[in-house]
Amino acid sequence: MPTPNGLARAALRFRPAAFAGTFIALLLTVAIVSACGILLESGLRASVPPTRYARAPVVVAADQQVHLRAGAGEGTYEVTAAVPERARVDAALLERLTPLGRTVPDVSFPVRDAAGATLDASGWGSTAFTGEHLAAGRAPTRPGEVALGTAGPDRIRLDTPAGPREFRVVGRADRPGAWFSDTEARALSGHPDALDAIVLLDADPQADTPAVRAAVGNRAQVLTGPARVMDPRLDGAKALLSGLGGSFGGVATLVAVFTAAGTVALSVGQRSREFALLRAIGATPRQIRRTVATEALLIAPVAGALGCVPGIALASWWFGQLQAKGAIPDTVELSVSWIPPLSAVGIGLATALLAGWAAARRPARIRPGQALAAAAVERLRPGWIRTPLGLAALAGGIVCAGLAAGNTGEDAANASLGVVMLFMLAVALLGPLVARACAAVFGLPLRATGPAGRLAAANSRTNARRLASAITPIVLAMAFSSTLVFLHTSEDRATRRQQEAGLIADHVVTDPRSTDGGIAVTRTSVLAVTGSGADRWLQSATAQGVSGDPTPVQDLGVRSGSLARLRPGTVAVDRTLADSAHASVGDRIDLRLPDGTPTRPEITAVYTRGLGFAQVTLPAADLAGHTTSGRPTELLVRGPVPADAGPALPAARWTAAQNLDRALNAWANTTMAAVLGGFAAVAAANTLVMTVLDRRHELRMLRLVGSTRRQVLRMLRWEALLITGAGIALGSAIALVTLIPLTKAVTGEAPYVPPLVYASFAASALLLGLTATALPGRLLTRRPSPTT
Repeated sequence: MPTPNGLARAALRFRPAAFAGTFIALLLTVAIVSACGILLESGLRASVPPTRYARAPVVVAADQQVHLRAGAGEGTYEVTAAVPERARVDAALLERLTPLGRTVPDVSFPVRDAAGATLDASGWGSTAFTGEHLAAGRAPTRPGEVALGTAGPDRIRLDTPAGPREFRVVGRADRPGAWFSDTEARALSGHPDALDAIVLLDADPQADTPAVRAAVGNRAQVLTGPARVMDPRLDGAKALLSGLGGSFGGVATLVAVFTAAGTVALSVGQRSREFALLRAIGATPRQIRRTVATEALLIAPVAGALGCVPGIALASWWFGQLQAKGAIPDTVELSVSWIPPLSAVGIGLATALLAGWAAARRPARIRPGQALAAAAVERLRPGWIRTPLGLAALAGGIVCAGLAAGNTGEDAANASLGVVMLFMLAVALLGPLVARACAAVFGLPLRATGPAGRLAAANSRTNARRLASAITPIVLAMAFSSTLVFLHTSEDRATRRQQEAGLIADHVVTDPRSTDGGIAVTRTSVLAVTGSGADRWLQSATAQGVSGDPTPVQDLGVRSGSLARLRPGTVAVDRTLADSAHASVGDRIDLRLPDGTPTRPEITAVYTRGLGFAQVTLPAADLAGHTTSGRPTELLVRGPVPADAGPALPAARWTAAQNLDRALNAWANTTMAAVLGGFAAVAAANTLVMTVLDRRHELRMLRLVGSTRRQVLRMLRWEALLITGAGIALGSAIALVTLIPLTKAVTGEAPYVPPLVYASFAASALLLGLTATALPGRLLTRRPSPTT
């Protein structure tokens, strides 16, 4: 008898079609895993070269992360989050650092000229490390003087964070921008007591760094080398790539592994008669297991190597799209090393080995005399390993669904995320039991359609394991695609409805030149400490600073309290944030302002339209000096727009413009749904083709007993409709159970499912099932039945 290695090579050589489905499943798995791994590695290694401080040997700057201690006792841990805008250092540190050598206080801020053009402004002392030079005139040294990088009149009026001023142009620089004296730049920045950074021009990065650290203590960071990069977009890019590669990558990897394992198990199960024959002629259980393992070792590495190519291509395309949309700086590069591809190949190999071992256990251990008889019929008894695990996953999903329905805010959203994963895990583990239930339910109407329908119902009920292998990928595609896409449609609809109902102003002036005649709004973000007790975390929240009572121009849907009581030291918050922080009117909430400054204002109102406007509403005075721009971003006007206010939009056009701001989020959700849904769709088609091709003897037997080709194809179509119908129903149910508490927590409303979008999902699944069944079925039945 041939050795196990010889049996595996012979099977691959003489029956390559039997392993094509396994090969495709493993290739796709490696492609998905390697693409997500590359994005994760790119996020962890993302860096940009120092630009502004490239010529500064030592830079003293504030920590751009907010740190929070959470937990209790020995379980204490630290939670960090990036500062929404830019943290600054105390200007008093300048006196401590002056004895160590030449120091330059650095501030940068935007100014606007009379034509509305925005210029980057800073103190002239920064040119010592940024490299600008005078092309004409002299450097500004007195109040009221400025050097410009553009030609123009000798006197100019500039709108600065400290207000509009008139300046005399004393110099022309060789690059665009505006420069003041260092003292005046600090006064005009809007935060005279805080600096963006302090540069030590004469310091030695190696010899003087300890002395600099001793001088600043824990009040600032001392940066040298690559750490001098202070680009806030870099932190956002790292978080985005790490989230895609880590969070989404984890889900995608789990889905891919379960799908590939099911395909491998189906391939091994389809050859149970072959293994029975080998057992009948004397093959030992060890030889059967070694044969399956050898097949995996022969297929998985090749499939993995080829799968890395589309994986790298997918990661490159995804990364390029994010850069084109401005989510990632152009200077950040995609990191492609050997680690993600090799890890993906290892995951694919381990999946093939474990799934093959599990599927080969029964044919390997059965007695030789019973092997052929056992291979002729499908085993009805559920597995003693996967069934308890599946029931545990089902119970966990039910518990999470209950927690999500009973909670609000972030707690409900976090519980909802576990629902879809646990229910999908339960479907994968309880596949045969789920398939029998689906065959019993969906088989009832099939029996009324005639002989072909009755035969399809009987086949589905008898071959539950084969049915489960085909249903599971369709459930995956429907559940994940529906959850991702309809979560966004629900958020988008709720946001649009809140904006349309809540914006009372007739016009919105974007980038106002004057704040007279309306309510000035400064849009930014803050960090809120949410949770309670030891379980606390930092949550990013949209924020707006208002120059007065916003009630005449905004209807925020106040649920309790009053916006009229809004004054310095107080805040109004959205109900979702209040629920997450377990706070109400009269309580205080811990916030970190855009520059990381801690504050604890009293809640004066809780409202319901934070998704359309802002989750946090503060007095503009509390944001003064804590934002980078230092000026309002909008002016909300009732009635005619003041002549000097600036360009204005009608309320309806402003709402549409805000919808465009969510385009990146919509694209990201759609792309993730397309990647996961596309993978599951290909896996489903692959599985359906495998199951039909494996039934060649059954279909020929039907022709022998008198069935026509049309009757056989009609039976296959009814089976395909049963499979896709069950997959659509289960996937939709899982998505709905996930979306109801999730959208309730995020939007306060029921999920919004556009009928045409859902119909396209269902129609695609039906078309996929019918096509993947009809094509191989026509191929197998195109020959006329033999005559006897």
